[in-house]
Amino acid sequence: MKQLTLRTSSRLAAILLLSIPLAGCLTSDDGGSSTTFTDDRGVANQPLPDRYRDQILAFMRTYLNNPVGVREGGIAEPVQRTVGGRLRYVVCLRYSAKESDGNYRPARERGVLFVDGRLDRILDNAAEACAGASYAAFPELERMSR
Repeated sequence: MKQLTLRTSSRLAAILLLSIPLAGCLTSDDGGSSTTFTDDRGVANQPLPDRYRDQILAFMRTYLNNPVGVREGGIAEPVQRTVGGRLRYVVCLRYSAKESDGNYRPARERGVLFVDGRLDRILDNAAEACAGASYAAFPELERMSR
């Protein structure tokens, strides 16, 4: 029994010691605290997103469970905001998507984040990034098909 406990302890110690060098692979040299999968050029000199409406439409076709029948589609012009400590272009969206039961929820507000002119991700909590956004109609969002 004592030998079994010693063997188990030795295995756990080996696993812990081997995992420490692997944890070092997740850190970056730039002092950032998070792992990123995109090549980030820094905080300044972000290009204005080219054809941002087309990029958003293509993404929304995959993001929404049912892209058909979106209502109250609205979009704001790209503005530079500081998100996660970095200067980014954010495009704010407002829409009401059809749920699986056929009903509509109240309109949602989402921020679409662009890095180096390309769509990077959607900000689900866009209250701060989209504060004061001026929305215009986005009929292409309402006319999406599968």
